This record gives sequence, structure tokens and C-alpha cells, in this order.
Amino acid sequence: MKHTESPFEKLARKHQEAELGGGQDKIDAQHKKGKLTARERIRLLLDEGSFEEMGKFVTHRSNEFGLDKQKILGDGVVTGYGTINGRPVCVFSQDFTVLGGSLSETYAEKICKIMDLAMKIGCPVIGLNDSGGARIQEGVVSLAGYADIFYRNTLASGVVPQISAIMGPCAGGAVYSPAITDFIMMVEHTSYMFVTGPNVVKTVTHEQVSSEELGGALTHANKSGVAHFTASNEVECIQKLKTLLSYIPQNCEETTPLMPPGKAKTGAEEALNQIIPDNPNKQYDMKDVINYVVDEDSFFEVHAEYAENIIVGFARLEGKTIGIVANQPAHLAGVLDIKSSVKGARFVRFCDAFNIPLLTFEDVPGFLPGTDQEWNGIITNGAKLLYAFCEATVPRVTVITRKAYGGAYDVMNSKHIGCDFNFAWPSAEIAVMGAKGAAEIIFKKEIDAAEDKEAKLNEKIAEYTHKFANPYRAAARGFVDEIIMPADTRKKVITAFRMLENKVQNSPRKKHGNIPL
Repeated sequence: MKHTESPFEKLARKHQEAELGGGQDKIDAQHKKGKLTARERIRLLLDEGSFEEMGKFVTHRSNEFGLDKQKILGDGVVTGYGTINGRPVCVFSQDFTVLGGSLSETYAEKICKIMDLAMKIGCPVIGLNDSGGARIQEGVVSLAGYADIFYRNTLASGVVPQISAIMGPCAGGAVYSPAITDFIMMVEHTSYMFVTGPNVVKTVTHEQVSSEELGGALTHANKSGVAHFTASNEVECIQKLKTLLSYIPQNCEETTPLMPPGKAKTGAEEALNQIIPDNPNKQYDMKDVINYVVDEDSFFEVHAEYAENIIVGFARLEGKTIGIVANQPAHLAGVLDIKSSVKGARFVRFCDAFNIPLLTFEDVPGFLPGTDQEWNGIITNGAKLLYAFCEATVPRVTVITRKAYGGAYDVMNSKHIGCDFNFAWPSAEIAVMGAKGAAEIIFKKEIDAAEDKEAKLNEKIAEYTHKFANPYRAAARGFVDEIIMPADTRKKVITAFRMLENKVQNSPRKKHGNIPL
């Protein structure tokens, strides 16, 4: 007698079927590429046993091109919610074993549904991307699905944190959703992103380029700046994602998670007093300054391999998250250019959107000169960083360690654009330009008339340095609140942020500003 499947048995079978995705052979192929499956990634990401799946039995609605015979439960994306370190998150994980992870109408609906839920409950959205792009057999409904996702990305921007981890291919229209999210992570050698692939590039421009060269993790980490983080494998990528989440709030209405108060690095005070070289043209590493001021081992750098003349990242002071923006004199003398301005602006706007106080370390000789910079829009790109700081209403503190020259002094979170507390070290040089350039302009006639021009120039450089290349003129005007010993920086900054905890700043009523994009 033939056994009749009970409703309970049918449900169990359906669960098993859905969890196999495209089948064991496709799962094995995924593993051979050094990649995890969609469900394995979720298990690594979320707290054990916390994942609750939604849309597990969804199937596509298309019957064209033989798709009626390829209806797989879940339709190529695993969606649901769970917790990371006890904090709720919404997640979608694209399944490359199902029709190459291609996006269909119902696949897009599943992602939209989980994004809508995240907005309702106010929690981060995490996308684990591994997809061949739009499902070609579905035509325009697949494209419409992408647009529905982009629209929600935009609505969610600044409301809940959005993080994209690129775990495999991400091409064509698929790249725009991650691009709108707050942070992009990529896995080296197994993930790539591009609008048009190598074959199209070869056809149109006759350039011969591999997927890795065109849009691999390292390309986007140091050339384009598209990727904020890279990892050598998927496990490391997911670990970095969890670390990142530990610094940021659940939504724009909440404050950041509070960790146990940390201590300064051993010997930090003495090291800070000795860190600035006697020669003003000699470099030092601003990351050392950061690590001596913040809680020990708490600095988590963002965009580490891109535009290295500016440093951005998260850290903690007394267990509380802060965002750090700092010039890096060890790279291009810490000068501001197009890439560093955009990198800094993007980070400042994220911190402001999510109530993360901003600490700026300044040592900037100005903006990078040259035709390349001017022709590629240093004016509007530099203005992005200026605009970002100007509109930021979170607590803001600046420490000038050495050079603060010209317009770059204004841009780097100066008192004039709304910074709350501005400190300077005794080594600070706040002036329109460097002493040599200033002396050559101001004392040009005297230098030209002198018998020993070099001696006269050196004399005038010393005169200008004595008068202007110091923090006291700015302090006399109130542009600097206090000149402090480097060793006291941590204490002063902590006190300043404590005072600013209840800061309220009302902006003029408007729909939104028009940032110089």
C-alpha cells in the first residue's frame, strides 16, 4: 500500500528541498571555487539559532524559455532576520546555486520585503551579494525588480545602516544597490563588481582586461574607492562586517552601542609629546597619534587602501564610538586632493546621519596643485568635504597637530564652519601658507634687492615663522579654544565630548541641501 505523505512530512520535505537550493552538485561547485553557500554565510554572520527565514517557499512566476521546468523554492535568495551579538538585523543572501543567483521579479520582491521590515523596526540591512545579474529570461520585470530595490536603498539611506558584502560576481544593474549602501566589503579573488564586463569592454574599447583587474577587490579598494573593506576570504569578510556593526547604531534615532571603557595605550602621553619632528617638513604617522589618543586597540579604519593622505575610521573613547577624520602627513604630506576630499566627505556624512561624534586631527599643507586636479574638479570635490563638515550637527572636536594652511585650514573642521571645540598643539602652524612661500611673496622686493638673496630669504622666513607659524594668533582671536600639550590630548578630547553629549543644533528648515556632487 502506497504511503500517503502527511502534511507534516510534506512540510519537512519542502524545507529540505528549499535548503538544497540549486542542488548538491551546484553546492559542491560553489565550494570548489572557495565560496560558501548563501545559508552557510548567514550561519556565520548571525548569532547561533537566531535566524528566522521569510519567503522560503517563494517561486518565480515565469514560464518563458523553459523556466516553467526550473522552479526552485526560495528562487535564489535567502531572506530573513536574526541577531548579531544580540542586536536585531535584517539580511538577504543571494544564492549562486540557483540559476546563477540571477534576480527575478519574485527574488526582488523578497529583498524589498526584508528592507521594508528593516525600516519599520529600525535595524541594519545586510546584503550578501553573489549573483549573475538580472534574469534575462524574465526581461523587463527583472529590471523593474532592481529599480524597486534601488528605490528602497535610497529611502533607507540615513535611516538604517546598510552594508553590502560582495561574495561573488556583481555586475550590470546589480552594482547600483551596493553603491547606494553605506559600506561595501569585497572578498579577494572570488568577488568582482563592474557595470560592463571584460567582454563588453573588449568589444567597445578594444581593451584586454580580466574580471579581477577590471573590478576585483583590490582594484576597488585602492583605485576606484568603491570598496571600503577587503578580506582574504569569506570568513574574514563576515568577521569584519560584525566588527563594523559593533561601532554603529541600529538606526538614525539611536546612539551607538556602549562598550566597557577602555584605557590609553601604555606610554601614550610621553609618545605624543615626542611625535612631532623638529623639522616641519619631516613626516610622521598620524595613525600613531590616533592610537595614542583613543581607547587601546579600538581604531577600526575605513577605506584604508584608498586616498591614503586622509585617514577615516571608527574608534572608541571611554567605550563610546567616535568617527575620526585625519590628515596623514606620511602620505603626500597629508595634502587634500580629489580622492581624499570625497573619501572624507562620505565618511563625515555617514557619522552625522547616525549620531556618531566626529574627532578631526589636522596637519594639512593645503590642496594639491596641478592641472590634473583642476581639470578633474578639485573645486567641487574639495567643496564636498567642506559641505559635509558644515552640515554636520553631531558633536565635533578638532586637534591641530602641526600645519593648518590656507583654505584647507577652513575645510578641516575649523571653528568657522561649526566645530564645537578646537584645540592646537604648541607645534601648530596656522597660516595662509607655508613660511617660505609667504616670505617670497611678502618680502619679494627686499629679497630681490639683497646682495645675498638666500640669506635674506632665510631671514624673512624666520620672521614670518615667528609671527604667523604658530597657534597663538588664532588663539588670540578665539579660533582655537585652547593650546594644549600633546600628552593632554586624550583627557581634553574626552572632556569635550562629555560636555557635548546633549548638544542640540537646529538647521534652517528645508527639504535638503544641494551638495556639490
